[in-house]
Amino acid sequence: MIPRDLTQRLRRAARQFPAVTLTGPRQSGKSTLCQELFSRLPYANLEAPDTRAFAREDPRGFLAEFPKGAVIDEVQRAPELPSYLQGIIDADPKPGRWILTGSQNLALLESVGQSLAGRSAVLHLLPLARSEVARFKRHPKTLEGAIFAGGYPRIFDRRLKPSDWLSAYVSTYVERDVRTISNIGDLVTFQRFLELCAGRTSQLLSYSSLAADCGISQPTAKAWLSVLETSFIAFRLPSFHTSRRKRLVKMPKLHFYDTGLACWLLGIRDPEQLRSHPLRGSLFETWVVSEILKHRVNRGESGGMSFYRDRDGAEVDLILEYADGLTLVEAKASQTASPNLMDSARRVLNHLTEPSRKCGAVVAYGGDEVQNRSEGKLVPWNRLHEQPWTR
Repeated sequence: MIPRDLTQRLRRAARQFPAVTLTGPRQSGKSTLCQELFSRLPYANLEAPDTRAFAREDPRGFLAEFPKGAVIDEVQRAPELPSYLQGIIDADPKPGRWILTGSQNLALLESVGQSLAGRSAVLHLLPLARSEVARFKRHPKTLEGAIFAGGYPRIFDRRLKPSDWLSAYVSTYVERDVRTISNIGDLVTFQRFLELCAGRTSQLLSYSSLAADCGISQPTAKAWLSVLETSFIAFRLPSFHTSRRKRLVKMPKLHFYDTGLACWLLGIRDPEQLRSHPLRGSLFETWVVSEILKHRVNRGESGGMSFYRDRDGAEVDLILEYADGLTLVEAKASQTASPNLMDSARRVLNHLTEPSRKCGAVVAYGGDEVQNRSEGKLVPWNRLHEQPWTR
């Protein structure tokens, strides 16, 4: 397994807190990373029925099996366990004894937040960022290949065909994981909902439209989207807010954490299909936004991301908010570094620039040449991870 960008933060957290909770989507590499970094600790996986039954039926006895601590995987499968762990940690708060992982964000954080507040650091491990994918000897060298393959580690570690692995991943997710998160009975309709969401990646999120196309109610659409967010499949990017302009679009945008998964759900089975696919631009925008999100999450940044669109037609795909200013990010799948790639960012800069606030722009595009311009710079897709997306 290649080194992960989160490694240093995970090690530092284990030196400071008695427990560390690591969340992220299934198959993002949580178990592998924790077993590698904390090999001195015994390992217990609550996905195993007998281990889960032991932890749920006799939590005190289960934890007594690990007097020096342990790596406990998929801990949300025994939601009462953190409550019993609290007393053990209070009796011996030595850092780095307990490493907890889970793939259901909401359920796990609720359990940890109630019982281990102040005792556990919470980190998130998302699918591979481009900086991590590039560490594999065989990794996609083209933009289409990168979007199509996505970032789930096993695809690269085992050199698997992305569409084959993602097919099994979706089946497992829909048939098993979804049932443990929410009481969804109609899994066929839920998979249709998942596919419709993929078709709306990087688009404004309209619950009424999504519900109508899927044949479900708006409350059901909202509940099911929460399931996708809880399991790290998709996320909502909020709209930018400012007191200067009152005509901003307020609806969020929908994005997938992994473009490979979005491609599979859209029926894309070969990277060459992306060259002429009608959603090429949307998938590239999601790829850019998710790459920057991964970069920031791996460095401990949360929030501070939005998009800008007003009712006069000015828009930019991503705004990063810092204490001293803003960075506007626009995604353009074009391979040609033409001057008009900066048009959208330039227009929004005119709206947002203030004497007391620094504003700059970055256009991520499908070419291979860095260009510095007066308003900002053009950055090739394969050098996006080299940019300082945190301060």
